[in-house]
Amino acid sequence: MNMNMISKYLRFLRKGHNYTQDDLAKKLNISRQAVSKWETGTAIPDLEVLLKISKLYDITINDLLEPKIQPQKITDFEQISSIPEKELKEVLEQFDTNSLVTAFMGASPETNRFCERLFPDIDFEMARKSIGRIRIETVEDMQNQIIAMINLQAVQESVKETEKID
Repeated sequence: MNMNMISKYLRFLRKGHNYTQDDLAKKLNISRQAVSKWETGTAIPDLEVLLKISKLYDITINDLLEPKIQPQKITDFEQISSIPEKELKEVLEQFDTNSLVTAFMGASPETNRFCERLFPDIDFEMARKSIGRIRIETVEDMQNQIIAMINLQAVQESVKETEKID
């Protein structure tokens, strides 16, 4: 469960339904501050509220906690080098060093070099040694979280562009 992904997804759902934080809070009978805390990743809704949110948006609680974002930009981790560097760095900065290093443990040398150029202040070699051996499932999970975050950002940008046209 990725708190960062959940918080961004909750914000995406709220905006996609044209609710302000205050509107959503009223519908759920909670405070606006609670909504803000979810969207900044400092808290997560309790089970009762998750149930209300899932009914409001007509999705399952599992979909809220593990969002399945449809591919907008990439479907495979190796494709991250096709994303403009500024945009990619913006997404990757949302992950801690160990998460990034873990994801790159399963990437090609070219992808590793590309991403290491984006973060010259991170000692990737030292971080890899610190992490040590790791299960491939853990690497794949982290790669999938990064892919989902890239695609969620693409969906959000697409929505913004559509709103500008309307």
